[in-house]
Amino acid sequence: MPTVQEIQRASASDEPLTMLTAYDAPTARIVDAAGIDVILVGDSMGNAVLGYDSTLPVTVEEMASHTGAVARATETALVVADMPFLSYGTSERDGIENAGRLVKESGANAIKLESGPHTLDLTERLVELGIPVMAHLGLTPQRLNQMGYTRQGTTEAAADEILDLARRHEEAGAFSLVLEHVPDDVAAEVTDDLDIPVIGIGAGPDTDGQVLVLTDVIGLSQSVPPFAEQFGDVREEIEEAVEAYRRAVENGSFPENSG
Repeated sequence: MPTVQEIQRASASDEPLTMLTAYDAPTARIVDAAGIDVILVGDSMGNAVLGYDSTLPVTVEEMASHTGAVARATETALVVADMPFLSYGTSERDGIENAGRLVKESGANAIKLESGPHTLDLTERLVELGIPVMAHLGLTPQRLNQMGYTRQGTTEAAADEILDLARRHEEAGAFSLVLEHVPDDVAAEVTDDLDIPVIGIGAGPDTDGQVLVLTDVIGLSQSVPPFAEQFGDVREEIEEAVEAYRRAVENGSFPENSG
């Protein structure tokens, strides 16, 4: 697997970084084999695969289980695990223990924090302990009850705050930054200002890389954000296969008589 330093060096080349989510071993193998640079075990699993209405109910235990499945199936991509809601921020000790569990027990190569002023000290401490940190600014879904899913950084003051926090997390040791649902010009300014790679989602074409949720990409999501894109229709394939199985059982063609 690549190190975070290799991901940083790759961002300096002309080829953008690619990142996708995965939540289980079969899809992780597919994403890894496709040559994706970074696999994010996102707390988006709450919406994507666990049936929750948001990311907020996702637990550390769920994140640890799914991260372990992804890490065991991945050979070449960097595996980054999300820190779920309230697994950090309540105390530094809890944040360190939960991040450590995802790395030490589940096999993640790094963790991601939905970031703000409150994550600067934790970022620095985790890096000191050898746990690489990916920061996340702009739209942060764990703050759903405060900000909803609206675009961030749309005023000069808000854009300045994002840029300032990006700089401070880089100084704290974050090896990369996810920037979500912000105006293109804000993302371009942050990308130009930072030395660490900036990976955008709904942040325009001028970042160092792009990330999407796998179920959006393959057509399994119930609804797709306006900044995402569907590149396949796996739902239709699955529906056809399941219906074909039902018909085969009902008409007696499966299983065949083995004699």
